[in-house]
Amino acid sequence: MEPNQLKNILEAALLAAGRPLDLDTLERLFPEGEAPPRAELRQALLALTEDYAERGIELVEVGSGYRVQSRPDLAEWVSRLWDERPSRYSRALLETLALIAYRQPITRAEVEDVRGVTIASSIMRTLVEREWVRVVGYRDVPGKPGMYGTTRKFLDYFGLKSLDELPTLSELRDIDSINAELELDDVAPPKVDLDAFDPELRELAEAAADAEDGSEARSADDGQDVGEAAAAPDLADGEAAGEQVAEATQGETLEATQEETPEALARPGSESLH
Repeated sequence: MEPNQLKNILEAALLAAGRPLDLDTLERLFPEGEAPPRAELRQALLALTEDYAERGIELVEVGSGYRVQSRPDLAEWVSRLWDERPSRYSRALLETLALIAYRQPITRAEVEDVRGVTIASSIMRTLVEREWVRVVGYRDVPGKPGMYGTTRKFLDYFGLKSLDELPTLSELRDIDSINAELELDDVAPPKVDLDAFDPELRELAEAAADAEDGSEARSADDGQDVGEAAAAPDLADGEAAGEQVAEATQGETLEATQEETPEALARPGSESLH
């Protein structure tokens, strides 16, 4: 089969499907025994990617396969095709999803421990209903709590091929710290290019960073409270010791007075009192 014809077949299938197609599905487009080798399929997909380089669409590989989509930087205009606004998720939901993505497998209690608050049941229900997370196992502790992990639909929604493509928290912190340092100068800072991050993906990663920072801050506060609590008994012990010394001194003084009293009565001149 001619390379251009193969490329056109794959392009038509990807546009018509409206969903990601993996190599197994693309092979089934052809009669049995006539499917081109996978190397040729990948070469045709690469050629499509190059063809779209200067256009408003792009070919990306996500968790479920290959997908043709509009470029994220054109979302401002493309989104006007729909009257309804895109869904906006709460910070609590994003932090919960981010912790599952970055720390999976993780239990609900462990997520709550990091965030420092209880997770509303509606948040977990939303994540499960959207098929972004699922129970991947059970922790071998009393109660056998379920451990959550992300799904292929999670990867597809955020435009990821695998979890390895998640932005690292250090990358986001480095960008923020660079901006903070540059803003100290009188000269206007050059803009850090954040277009490499999908907006929704960046928001997810920022939620993870915020949750981690909040956990570290709470840990520091807990450490300070423990230190103050440890110092309190020492202070109390010191005060108790001081009281004991004072009582002992007072007791010795009283005993000394009682011992001296008979002697004082027997001193010369004391008979004149009788």
